[in-house]
Amino acid sequence: MSTLSYDASGAAQRAIEEHVPALVEDRVATRIFAKDASLWGPEAESEAGIRLGWVEAATVSRALVGGILELRDAFRAEGVSRIVLCGMGGSSLAPEVIAGTAGVELTVLDSTDPEQVGAALADRLAETAIVVSSKSGSTVETDSQRRVFEQAFTEAGIDAKSRIVVVTDPGSPLDTASREAGYRAVFNADPNVGGRFSALTAFGLVPCGLAGVDIQAFLDEAEEAAEFLNEDSTENIGLRLGAALGGTTPLRNKIVIVEDGSGIAGFADWAEQLIAESTGKSGTGVLPVVAGPSAPEVSGGAADVLVVRLVGTDTDAVLGANEAAIAGGLATQMLVWEFATAVAGRLLGINPFDQPDVEAAKVAARGLLDARPEPTPANFVDGAIEVRAGAWLGDAATAEDAVKALLAGLGTDGYLSVQAYFDRIAYAPLEIIRDELAGVSGRPVTFGWGPRFLHSTGQFHKGGPAIGSFLQVTAAAQGDIAIPERPFTFGQLITAQAAGDAQVLQDHGRPVLRLHLTDRGAGVAQLQDIVAALAGQASALES
Repeated sequence: MSTLSYDASGAAQRAIEEHVPALVEDRVATRIFAKDASLWGPEAESEAGIRLGWVEAATVSRALVGGILELRDAFRAEGVSRIVLCGMGGSSLAPEVIAGTAGVELTVLDSTDPEQVGAALADRLAETAIVVSSKSGSTVETDSQRRVFEQAFTEAGIDAKSRIVVVTDPGSPLDTASREAGYRAVFNADPNVGGRFSALTAFGLVPCGLAGVDIQAFLDEAEEAAEFLNEDSTENIGLRLGAALGGTTPLRNKIVIVEDGSGIAGFADWAEQLIAESTGKSGTGVLPVVAGPSAPEVSGGAADVLVVRLVGTDTDAVLGANEAAIAGGLATQMLVWEFATAVAGRLLGINPFDQPDVEAAKVAARGLLDARPEPTPANFVDGAIEVRAGAWLGDAATAEDAVKALLAGLGTDGYLSVQAYFDRIAYAPLEIIRDELAGVSGRPVTFGWGPRFLHSTGQFHKGGPAIGSFLQVTAAAQGDIAIPERPFTFGQLITAQAAGDAQVLQDHGRPVLRLHLTDRGAGVAQLQDIVAALAGQASALES
């Protein structure tokens, strides 16, 4: 197993001292690995009973390795050198981290933005195979991506069936349809593992193995980590991390996850979904905030913030007042955080294996796709930005005024969620506004790309504590892409997803500011200028 270490200070250490002895006495570690569904209370028992397969995934998944490697070699012999993963949430986040950390190319298409979809279609199609990943097989984003790639292969004179690989639960609609269609391969995952806990199952292994990751070594490391976690000991790092995540008193419900030399690419983005979707419900939970070592939240000292640093295995972490630091290899870290999230759920008194509020945004989006209503009129237009908001906007007359008004409504325990519904690859530099907004507001800020985040922090936004404010950014596309045999386009789909989520948030009483960029390039530049100006004003006031 890779070197694993953990350290804590302040509130995190006090939570460990308060809760870990009782967790050990209650044999929580060994009961988790024994799949004891009663650990999270009677109301959670039925769901937990069919969601604990992840504890043995490293062992069970070994049976998949031979078939994955055989298919990888066959693809390479046929000149297929590019793997595109069509998946959302738990089906895409883990493979992206695994491949990125290994330095292996894997194109992750977890968007319905027509420009991002178009870019994926235009890149080396003749050398491409796709992995279609969906537990249920009914995920609209993934189904739409499969359809447009299948059409593109056919139009290019490529046998589409030979380039499509499917990962799904046994017996799902996708499983049945894919076998009937004669696709190249269908891999079944353990149905007793939820999507966000599926890193060590077929959902994590198939796309990464086909792309060239050493998945055998990955499973070897995870299997060793499982042996360590399956111990009722006060030194169990999974118990200690779980206590820090869910057991601080009073609860520090903003967990700032800081990449600080771990060498793991994008780990915090994967952990964000795992924690937010598992804990954000019943009006409680902890919100993961992905940030760098110099982010304002790290040095701000807010009473509701806990910092967790991801450090290198050869690093002596220097901890602040209320921080934790954890080091370990990727497979080890993934299993530790899955285990710790389950422990945190027990301490928070919630079921970490369901996601009761995720479906609401999907239902709203489907309703808007069917009805195709006219867009809500803008409150006003400022340059390349159309501004839409509720009555809380007041007399704001510019986009800058609107952002100021949204920030002014943040409570002392609140957070801001920035949600950008367009191409996350081409416009990745927009993420710089996260740090600036955190500095201006003095509160934690999350940044999510839509519709990707709907399968991640979307659960916390609606099911967690009602303390969030939301900045939604949408953008006009230069062109659109039809979805074969569907009565809507990608552009219409992502528009409905954004509008549906805003509608549900507003129905929950959350303040939502919607900024629509009528020109992507000009609108992004204008928004960056607005945030930079606000940061400058805040800095001037401080001095």
